[in-house]
Amino acid sequence: MPRVLSSEDVEDFRRRLCAAAETLFAEHGPDAVTMRQLATAMGVSPMTPYRYFKDKDAILAAVRAEAFNRFAEAIEKAVDQPGAPVERSRRAAEAYIAFALGQPQAYKLMFDLSQPTEKDYPDLNLASTRARRTMTDHVEGMIQAGLMAGDAELIGHMFWSVLHGMLMLQITGKMAASVDPVALRRLVFSTLLRGLGVTPP
Repeated sequence: MPRVLSSEDVEDFRRRLCAAAETLFAEHGPDAVTMRQLATAMGVSPMTPYRYFKDKDAILAAVRAEAFNRFAEAIEKAVDQPGAPVERSRRAAEAYIAFALGQPQAYKLMFDLSQPTEKDYPDLNLASTRARRTMTDHVEGMIQAGLMAGDAELIGHMFWSVLHGMLMLQITGKMAASVDPVALRRLVFSTLLRGLGVTPP
């Protein structure tokens, strides 16, 4: 008779399965990964993952939701620290960079992947919305302080687009060896801030 699983057992297995799936998805691409491979990575029978997730797409959604929440939490924690609006914005960028470079597999699954069924997963929608909100919160702080004027969402996406592009070049090894990524980011953001009428920190 199969053992009755507690809610803690279920959550523990789901977490471990998602951790294994994150690595496999990032290394091989979701399309190339099978449920059998996921089961093998967990050391369980091929049918076991189906006790916890409907299919591979549901696992991918759970992996991405967890990544978005970790990402958002890191930025929210940085921005919530006391400080001037420009300083808080700088910390948001630093937290973003630290996450992308420290967890590149998760970062790619979040922002470098199209999951057509994304809208079918409420937890993923909530997590991605939370993460995207961090792109504008720090900008709204600067606007409210009178440091700049404009559409916070549009300005936030401008910063986000530039930062994402630079990080993907660095993560994928496409940035020229002669370019210091830290110096490049400093130059780009100081230029953008000055263009918006803000004195860089």
